[in-house]
Amino acid sequence: MHQNPVFRPRIVVFLCLLLMGSGWLAARPDARNEADRQVFVIPISGTVDPGMAAFVERARQEVSQNPGAPAVFEINTFGGRVDSALEIVDTLLKIPGDQTIAYVSPKAISAGALIALACGNLAMAPGSTIGDVAPIMQSSEGPRELGEKFQSPIRAKFRALAERNGYPAALVEAMVTKEKHVLEVTMTDGTTVYMDAQQFEDLSENEKKAVTSKKTIVEAGELLTLHDAEALSYGLSMMTVDSIDALLSNLDMAAYERIRIEETWSEALVRFIDGIAPILMMIGLAGLYIEIKSPGFGVPGAVGVFCLALVFLSQYLVGLAHYTEFFLLLAGLILMGVEMFVLPGFGIAGFAGIVFIVIGMVLAMQDFVLPDPSLPWQKDLLIENGVRVLGAYLVAMVAGLMFIRYVMPKIPSSREGPYLAASLKDAHADAKDTQVVHPGDTGVALTYLRPSGKAEINDERVDVITENQFLEKGTLVKVIDIRGNRIIVDRKDPA
Repeated sequence: MHQNPVFRPRIVVFLCLLLMGSGWLAARPDARNEADRQVFVIPISGTVDPGMAAFVERARQEVSQNPGAPAVFEINTFGGRVDSALEIVDTLLKIPGDQTIAYVSPKAISAGALIALACGNLAMAPGSTIGDVAPIMQSSEGPRELGEKFQSPIRAKFRALAERNGYPAALVEAMVTKEKHVLEVTMTDGTTVYMDAQQFEDLSENEKKAVTSKKTIVEAGELLTLHDAEALSYGLSMMTVDSIDALLSNLDMAAYERIRIEETWSEALVRFIDGIAPILMMIGLAGLYIEIKSPGFGVPGAVGVFCLALVFLSQYLVGLAHYTEFFLLLAGLILMGVEMFVLPGFGIAGFAGIVFIVIGMVLAMQDFVLPDPSLPWQKDLLIENGVRVLGAYLVAMVAGLMFIRYVMPKIPSSREGPYLAASLKDAHADAKDTQVVHPGDTGVALTYLRPSGKAEINDERVDVITENQFLEKGTLVKVIDIRGNRIIVDRKDPA
């Protein structure tokens, strides 16, 4: 059978067109509708803390489910915890640099600057600022700038980020250390470089001859903070735009589907709880202390356990608390339970329980057990957490004592306990104890009076009870009334 001679070239032309078309489509992955492309917008605002670090990690996981999708981090923060900032930086570095864009509006100060420069690209809003990353610590005399030991590892991190993302290293290092004297040096070939004064002095004579001009950008003794126009001029920022819409438009992403990742209500609640953690710890420890000093397991103990559980749960959700801290807190609560129900009085079990709880709460507020010498801020963080927890305990103990002394006696006698609710004025005394003790006699409490207990009066060991009052062991007491078989005592005023 003979083929049509005209049909063969038509087949060849058709195959060529088919191959050209498929090659063109393969070379243009955006040939599909650009509206199908996505861009993520993630706000980073407020204090940099463990809650923010947990939120950024969740956002990264969502971005990673869309490979190649750009992510814009909208930054507005004065900074916060160094460890949380470094955790956020490590999270951002898991995203390819060409996919991340930091949009500073209106400020990225201290830890915020570190986060912004971890992104592969930087844009700023008009009037926005970035810089001033000197590590500081609150002391009794106010904020105190930490020395070279603290600045060195942070400066090294900035230098690594600058090399990764193409930012001038000398400029970003000057944001951390005041001693940096940074120069803008223009060469004969028209290139501009930024270097510190020592680097300029180390240039060879031939290299110095190739310098056409040099200008001081930041003097020694000053921390570098740049506004949007300066950042653009020095090559840190790629553009100044007044909104994310304008930013995306300039990047040819106006048609992309925008996905904004916000904090969930639960994440916001966890950050709020973390902010009031010292107050919750104080209430929790005060509740447990009151419960030890009062009979039964009632409202104070339940409130105490609830508040401490809230603090632990918030730290667990942001990734700071784990099983070690949980078992320490559980052991502390068990020991305090032994103190309340098995071994009355505040002794070894109660003290050990408090110690376990304090250690557990300190460790629950940090992601390490012992500080790493190469990360000097961990030691300061450990001290700060210890002071917060111990301070909360001391305040709780004082508050608990005040509550027992002034509030509990005024609580109605409907509370569970051996309280007198009926009038015994017509009753007669016929017990042996009441025959040797008379109103006005004084003695000393042999046990805790909660409100009943033992006292020594007139060289006799007798059962006594207070009027809804709780007295410590060893307190001087005075008999104020005898009602039936009950000897009613009160604290004896000092002479």
